[in-house]
Amino acid sequence: MHPQILRAAPGNCPICGMALERTVPLATPEDSTRGIRRRFTACAALTAPVVAIAMGPHMLGLHGPEAWLRIAPWVQFLLATAIVLWGGGSFFARAWRSLWPWRPNMYTLIALGTGVAWAYSVLAVLAAGVFPVGFRDAAGRVDLYFEAAAVIVTLVLLGEWLEQRARQSTGAAIRALLSLAPPRAVRMDAGGREEEIELAQVHVGDRLLIRPGAKVPTDSVVLEGTSSVDESMLTGESLPVDKGRGDRLIGATINQAGALVVRAERIGADTLLSQIVHLVSRAQRSHAPAQRLADRIAAWFVPSVIAVAMIAAASWAILGPSPPFAHALIAAVSVLIIACPCALGLATPLSILVASGRGAQLGVLFRDASAIESLRQIDTLVLDKTGTLTEGRPRLGVLSPAANGEESELLRLAASLEQSSEHPIARAIVHAAQERGLKLSSAEEFTSLTGQGVRGRLEGRLIAVGNAALMTLVGAPVPADVESQAATLRDGGASAFFVAIDSKYAGLLSVADRVKETTPAAIAALRRAGLRLVMLTGDHAGTAARIAQELGIGEVIAGVRPEQKGAVIEKLRRSGRRVAMAGDGINDAPALAAADVGIAMGGGTDVAMQSAHVTLVKGDLNAILRARELSSATVKNIRQNLFFAFAYNALGVPLAAGLLYPFTGWTLSPAFAAAAMSLSSVSVVLNALRLSRAVS
Repeated sequence: MHPQILRAAPGNCPICGMALERTVPLATPEDSTRGIRRRFTACAALTAPVVAIAMGPHMLGLHGPEAWLRIAPWVQFLLATAIVLWGGGSFFARAWRSLWPWRPNMYTLIALGTGVAWAYSVLAVLAAGVFPVGFRDAAGRVDLYFEAAAVIVTLVLLGEWLEQRARQSTGAAIRALLSLAPPRAVRMDAGGREEEIELAQVHVGDRLLIRPGAKVPTDSVVLEGTSSVDESMLTGESLPVDKGRGDRLIGATINQAGALVVRAERIGADTLLSQIVHLVSRAQRSHAPAQRLADRIAAWFVPSVIAVAMIAAASWAILGPSPPFAHALIAAVSVLIIACPCALGLATPLSILVASGRGAQLGVLFRDASAIESLRQIDTLVLDKTGTLTEGRPRLGVLSPAANGEESELLRLAASLEQSSEHPIARAIVHAAQERGLKLSSAEEFTSLTGQGVRGRLEGRLIAVGNAALMTLVGAPVPADVESQAATLRDGGASAFFVAIDSKYAGLLSVADRVKETTPAAIAALRRAGLRLVMLTGDHAGTAARIAQELGIGEVIAGVRPEQKGAVIEKLRRSGRRVAMAGDGINDAPALAAADVGIAMGGGTDVAMQSAHVTLVKGDLNAILRARELSSATVKNIRQNLFFAFAYNALGVPLAAGLLYPFTGWTLSPAFAAAAMSLSSVSVVLNALRLSRAVS
C-alpha cells in the first residue's frame, strides 16, 4: 500500500499499520498466517461463551439463578480481557504508533472502537455506581458490551487471516519464476570430463552440458548440438523453439530433444530470469495514478470517521431512546469499526501486484504501475524496423559463384576471411558456413578497409570480400551483369558483396535482415485493434519502404538519426496522439523514453530495456495485444475494487450511525460492523486475484 516504506526485516508499515510484504517473495512460500490463525482460533473459542452469556437472556430468555447473575459479568470480564489484550494487543500497539507522528489508520479506528467498548464494560463491572441514569436500562442495570469487543477482535483476526491467505496467492507468479531455475548444472572441462556442480558455482565462459529434458542452467549460447527448447514459462510462446550452434538460450527454459553443449554468458543477477523477477517486483511496489484518489481520501478519512462517530454519539445521546448514552456508545463504536479504510487502501495495489505477475507469465514485463494503466489508452504505435519488425540478425541470401565456381567453396573462403571481423554482416556469412558444416581456415594478413570490405591471405591465396571499389582496388573488376544483379538486390533491401580470389572476380553474396515470422500476423492484429502504425527507422528509405509495403504499414519515416527519433515522438504527442514506441537498440532509447509508453523488445540492448516502460520478453509484437488487454482488465479491476470500497463505506457508515433508525428502526451492532469490515477487505483481495486468470 505504501511502497516507499522499506525495511531490512519483517514488520508493520508505520503509515497504514499493515504487515510489510517481501520485495521479492521466497521461492518456497512461508506460512505467514500460522500466528494469526492460532490467535483467531483461541479468540473464537473464548468469544463463544462471552456471546452466549451476554445474548442468552435476550435471545433465549435464560437468566439463570441469582448467584450466576452475580458471577456472569466477571466471567465475561476475564474472557473478554484475554481476547482484547492478547488477541487484539497488536491492534492497540499499531494504533499507538499511528499517533506519533500523527498518521491515523485503520488500526486507530479498530483500537478506538474496541477499547471504548471494553473500557466502558470494565468500568460498569468494577464501578457501576458511577454511571448516571442515562446509562441504565429500565431495571436500573448498566449494560455490558464485552461481547461486542470480543467479537470485533475475533472477526478482525478472521478477516486478517483470510486476507493474508488470499494475499499469499498474489506472489504466486514470482514464486513460480523463482522456482524455474535448476539447482545444479553439468560442467565440462577441456578434456570433456563432466562434473555436476551447484548453480552458484557456474562462471561466465564455463562449458555446460544440457541433457534432453533438463533445464537450461543459465543464459548461454549453443556451442554444439541441435535441439528444440520450451521457452513458454518465460516468454508465453507455446511452441518449442529450434536451437543450434550460435543460438542463445534463456536460463530456466527446458531442453526437449537433443543434448547441447553451451557456453555460460550471464549468471546470477544478470540472467534474464533475475531481471524479470526484478522488474516484476519493482512494478508491484509502484503507485498507479488511480491510487492518488485513494491516497487523497485516506489523508482525511480517519479524522472524518472519528468526527462522524462523535456526531452519531451526540445525536443518540440527545435524541435516542432509553438508555440514550448506551445507544450513543453502540453507534459510535459501530461507525468506528465499519469505516476501517483497509479495503480502500488495498483496492489499487493488489490489482497492480496480481497484474504484474500475470504479465510476467505472458512474457510482458511492466516497469511500473503507471505503464500498466497507460497502455490501454495508446492510439498510435511507432515501430522501429531492425530487431523489432525484422529479426535484427542478417542472414545469407544470394550465393552466386562465377562460372565454374562452387557455392560451398565460395562461402567457405568468404566465411574464413570474415570470421576475423566483428561486423554483423560478417557474422551472418560465418553463421551460414557453420550451418552447412563447412570447415573454416585461419586468415593471415587480415585487413579491414572502412567503407570497402576486408581482405587477407588464406591458404596461400589473396581473398577479398567487399564492394565494387574494393574489387577495383585488388584488380578484380565486377562484370556489368553482376553489378546490375547487385543493384537489384540493394533495391530490395539486401546488402550485396563481391568476392575476389587472387585478383579475379569469384562470386556474389547478399545478406539481408528478414521479417520475423510472427510480425505479419501481429501487424494485422494491431491494425484491427484500431492502432495507427508508423515505422520509424534510421535505415535507407528504399529498404524501409520495401518492409513497410510487405507488412502493410502505410506511414514510414526513414533515415532518422537517434536524436531525431525522440523529436518525432514528441511531435506526434503534441498533435494529441497517445504514443507507444517499440524498439530494441541503443538508438531507440531516446524515443522509448519520450513516448507515453516505451516498449522494448526482449532480445534488444540493456539500454533500450532500461529506457522502456514495457519489455516484451520474446520480442514478439503479438505480446503488445496481450499487454493492452491486460492493461484494460487491470484498470477495470481497480475501478471495481474502488467502487466496492467506496460503496461499502457510503452505505455502511450511515447505517452504523443510525441514520435509518427513525424510518425503519434499523441499527447496526458492533459485531455486524466488524464482520462487514472484514468481508469488505476479503472481497477486494478475491476480486484482484481474478486478474491471475486474465488474458489467454
